[in-house]
Amino acid sequence: MKFLIPVLPLLWFSPVLAAPAKVKRAAPTATILAPSATVVGKTSLDVDVFNAIPFAQPPIDSLRLKPPQPLERALGNFDATGLPKACPQFFFSTDDSDWPSSVLADLTNNPLFQTITNAGEDCLTLDIRRPAGTTADDKLPVLVWIFGGAFELGGTAMYEATPLVQSSVSLDMPIIHVAINYRVGGFGFMPGKEILADGAGNLGLLDQRLALKWVADNIAAFGGDPDKVTIWGESAGAISVFDQMILYDGDNTYKNKPLFRGAIMNSGGIVPADPVDSAKGQAVYDAVVADAGCSSATDTLECLRGLDYDVFLKAANSVPGVLSYHSVALSYLPRPDGTALTDSPDVLAKAGKYARVPFINGNMEDEGTIFALFQSNITTTDEVADYLASYFFHGATQEQLKELVATYPDTTTDGSPFRTGIFNNWYPQFKRIAAILGDLTFTLTRRVLFQTVEDLTPDVPSWSYLASYNHLTPILGTFHGGDILQVFYGILPNYASRSIQSYYFSFVYDLDPNSRRGSFMEWPQWGESHQLMQFFNDRGALLDDDFRSDTYEFISKNVESFHI
Repeated sequence: MKFLIPVLPLLWFSPVLAAPAKVKRAAPTATILAPSATVVGKTSLDVDVFNAIPFAQPPIDSLRLKPPQPLERALGNFDATGLPKACPQFFFSTDDSDWPSSVLADLTNNPLFQTITNAGEDCLTLDIRRPAGTTADDKLPVLVWIFGGAFELGGTAMYEATPLVQSSVSLDMPIIHVAINYRVGGFGFMPGKEILADGAGNLGLLDQRLALKWVADNIAAFGGDPDKVTIWGESAGAISVFDQMILYDGDNTYKNKPLFRGAIMNSGGIVPADPVDSAKGQAVYDAVVADAGCSSATDTLECLRGLDYDVFLKAANSVPGVLSYHSVALSYLPRPDGTALTDSPDVLAKAGKYARVPFINGNMEDEGTIFALFQSNITTTDEVADYLASYFFHGATQEQLKELVATYPDTTTDGSPFRTGIFNNWYPQFKRIAAILGDLTFTLTRRVLFQTVEDLTPDVPSWSYLASYNHLTPILGTFHGGDILQVFYGILPNYASRSIQSYYFSFVYDLDPNSRRGSFMEWPQWGESHQLMQFFNDRGALLDDDFRSDTYEFISKNVESFHI
């Protein structure tokens, strides 16, 4: 406590004359049962902070490349005030042919660098933020965040949710925020027939699912309502959200209750993919095994499990990464494993095998620009088709790819960043490649999802948007990931930040972005008029979701040829 020394004697005689002492708030705690623990956090800026709470056994030693296992031992008094550790990161490929990325990889894959960036294998934890003073009786709705990073990098420490919780309080819609760490790169999404046979596919998705079960068991102790959980993600996190909707053929129940009742997807959804043991998946596994020196082992998977951490990290990161010429032709991503993810996401969606929960799914206007920065040697449309054939879609014919490219005939009108005419064409095919990668990975496959859901289950409410608030950013436009600053952090207190946070919190409360939107304009369901909410810095507007319709029709008819 802080006292003024001259006042102390007066306390014995007249409390009226004494300045009231500030009472230091006790450290926030929560007592959970699964596993038994008293979790002790801290309070900062009127938000209670709980960090790095384990939800699984450490996936190390014999549990490396194994499905996550629930914690079995009591944690006692658990200090949740430290910095959460990220899972091992895949910043750049160590492949010597991928220069200069390989030079940077030598630095970023160094165990010392990973330690400095607080990454390591014992990483399956989650963070919780709640309004200060929240009690177990408050039963606030819960928003669970799944970070993005191309399934290669990221961690909860990169996304401090204190400003988001503060905003929810200021808008009179206080929430509990939970952020999940999950395994990425070769630690979480290793493909290959050996992985399939061992039941070790899609470990990162299984990490997320186990964390959601932890939330169901324990969030009430923190003041959250386990019956009012919404899952939210951006980029790979948004793809993960949709994958959680289709995991186990759409069964999202646990102890006879849904693990979540709503979903929000920023820049991600359906990503058609070949199986874990596909030719491309096997090539990744074989490359890792070779780099690790395990090719001659009787059991190559057990060999990988037995490697020193730094040796396996280097081997896992020896394949192409997203920050390279290969771009979003990812080495590691969710692939059908026949058990948890029983088929390609597009197939499961068309079969109606998804959780029937209301959802929001939208895009940045220029999703593909940051993924088209590395292909400056491509100068003709034929070379664009060759690039897609070589690195992305082995199931598509050359004729199909040329037809796809032909739907973007003019970079001044069909290129991204869109609506910029002759400007921002970084190299001859930049705007065309940016438009194609953005549409195939994010923007137009989103429309495929909405149309599929409307056709099969029109009673499932859904809303969509297009963000255009970074429109004049040179080269990049309203780029992929720009919504982290604008929506998650609300760095710019403009119309876009205020309106989107209001719509999202309203959705978390009532599964309807309009119910508590205040003075912001009504956001129509997609199925009512096939319109998007278009967010600008200073206003919102409705936009017909029919742009680039020729490309959309072509993708819809040929989606099976565009599996990654």
